[in-house]
Amino acid sequence: MTESRDRFGEFVGRWPEEIRRLWGRLPPETRTNLISALGVMPADLKQWRGLINQAVEHLRLAAGAKQQVAIVGPANVGKSTLYNQLIQSRTDRAVVSAVPGTTRQAQEADAGLFALVDTPGADAAGAVGQEEKDRALAAAREADVLVVMFDAAHGVRGPERALFGDLMRLEKPTVVALNKMDLVRGERTAVLAQAAGALGISTEQVIPLSAKEGPGVERVLLAVAKTEPGIVAALGAALPEYRWKLAGASITRAASTAAAIAVTPLPFLDFIPLIAVQTAMVLGLARIYAYKITLARARELIMTFGMGLLGRSLFYELSKFGGPPGWLVGAAVAAGTTVAMGYAAAAWFDRGERLSRQGVKQISLSVSQTLVARLRNLGRRQPQKITLQEQVRKALQELPPSPADEVPGKQPSV
Repeated sequence: MTESRDRFGEFVGRWPEEIRRLWGRLPPETRTNLISALGVMPADLKQWRGLINQAVEHLRLAAGAKQQVAIVGPANVGKSTLYNQLIQSRTDRAVVSAVPGTTRQAQEADAGLFALVDTPGADAAGAVGQEEKDRALAAAREADVLVVMFDAAHGVRGPERALFGDLMRLEKPTVVALNKMDLVRGERTAVLAQAAGALGISTEQVIPLSAKEGPGVERVLLAVAKTEPGIVAALGAALPEYRWKLAGASITRAASTAAAIAVTPLPFLDFIPLIAVQTAMVLGLARIYAYKITLARARELIMTFGMGLLGRSLFYELSKFGGPPGWLVGAAVAAGTTVAMGYAAAAWFDRGERLSRQGVKQISLSVSQTLVARLRNLGRRQPQKITLQEQVRKALQELPPSPADEVPGKQPSV
């Protein structure tokens, strides 16, 4: 299948076909689920770290049983920098400097889903250089997967080609990364093509990388994950819960901001700033769930659920009996409707499920009433906006673990 082939295109040697064959032996339903999970992995390193932390709980492998991934390459190409980006504990960090040969011994640490090995430069000359090369190649022979790094600014020349040949003869799953792309001046595509040509591989098999800054590291992680179905399964299992954690944090931030700008007891949901906050939240949730949506479509979604009318209705409903000051009712309803809009958007983006207007109203009312009860201790005098935001955040910390768990009135998408 062409799509399957494209997903494994970053490997070199015979391993793309080997890995496809391994995946092909899996039951069709399992294979479909794993391929689907590969298509929605995070697009930046920070999110990858969060997902890995979630996935470790699903992997359930002892540290010694994890795949061992060795970072191999010439001296001073940034191997230790990449190593430091990926490992879990700061206490295991490697010493990094611009001086070639800083790493003299191979060192190993836990990278969450696999064990990671940093190796000495494998291209130095002389007796000491040969010892370091021997250590690097020994680590490579013991590893399950190789990440071979080269320097984009230096290029791939005779010694690098010879080293690559030595590593390819080990017949390991191999990911090739061209580091220090942030230092490249001029056409980056040409630099990638030159490196690929020198190594005798396709441009698609070279991952452009800036280990120091972060871009490209997530592609290396994804490539390593593809070598082991168990890793992809763990990532896929962790993804829903991790996405909801991100979504919950986004909804809480938006709701507290909405409360701060809606403390005036007026039909506040007509105010442009509040609509802007909710629109930005919806766009952010769409990114979390890898759902393509335009600014106009986000606003349309808010209007579809009638958030402005709902907000005014709840405001008058909560304030007509007297009691809580108008600023408190306004802030609580703004936050409540924003939370409900967030839940509705998350359910839509995640599973294509549409909440009924009655369901959205129930969530809005429940959250608004809870906030009124918890924020009464602030008194009748309107607090500073920063204080109000902090109090709303605290009150919203106990969001349900999934929008599906406490969202009434779900309807299938049409």
